[in-house]
Amino acid sequence: MGEVYKPIWFSIIGNVLLALLKIAVGFMYSSLALISDGVHSLSDVVTSTIGFIGIKISSKPPDRSHPFGHSRFESLFAFFMGLALLLVAYEIGRDSLERIVMGKTIEVNSIMLGVAVFSIIFKEGMTQYTLRIGRKLNNQILIADAYHHRSDVLSTIAVLIGLLAERFGFRYGDSLAGLIVALFIAKVAVEIILQNVNYLTGTSPPFEICEKIKRVALSVDSVVGVHDLRAHYVGPKLHVELHIEVPPGLTLKEAHDVSEKVKRKIEELDEVEMAFVHVDIKGVTK
Repeated sequence: MGEVYKPIWFSIIGNVLLALLKIAVGFMYSSLALISDGVHSLSDVVTSTIGFIGIKISSKPPDRSHPFGHSRFESLFAFFMGLALLLVAYEIGRDSLERIVMGKTIEVNSIMLGVAVFSIIFKEGMTQYTLRIGRKLNNQILIADAYHHRSDVLSTIAVLIGLLAERFGFRYGDSLAGLIVALFIAKVAVEIILQNVNYLTGTSPPFEICEKIKRVALSVDSVVGVHDLRAHYVGPKLHVELHIEVPPGLTLKEAHDVSEKVKRKIEELDEVEMAFVHVDIKGVTK
């Protein structure tokens, strides 16, 4: 099994088990908070499954209909996962307001608190693991899935605070905490959505990345200038076009070899998927 798929399978299996645990204990002690949190965990199963499908599609090699590969599908699926996060934020906020209006109370015991604490620890472990692999592979689907795990951690923290508040007689503690968590999740969701909209629409990279690409090109022997650099995102990776200037005394083969070396070094950068290099002769062509 490839490294990129392990966090997805771990997420699906872990969330199914957590959801069953929280829903079972919730029904056992009539805890709406634990039941809704279990349903939230089940929603993570859905988004992780979507993520798995997205990774499978985005990793397909180039073909006739997609000559530059399928990497945009990764950002497309991550975008929809961001929308799913936004929906989760809305549902948490709505449920919190409903609890305030209805003024529901429950009797809290140590088993309910223990399930909440266990869920927080387990889900934060899933968050860190998935986030580490996602950043290592620069995989936006895994990163988005990690933040979905984090949303479950935050919602369960809200549940824990609410259960403790109920236990000590503060009726609206869980609802107020839920509203705060909903706002935080919405912020993360909007960031994921906007980032992947940029990837999907071919936005240019930050100035610092363009300067790094220029420095890499200029570090190659016989490259005396770089100009007309253009770069845009194709999915989470960059496609780069640039002109390099070489001395007029080089042979055609030598100039070609220089361009190939520049192309290879630029494509070694983590941010770049593909580079297109045009050769100009210093003082002769532009």
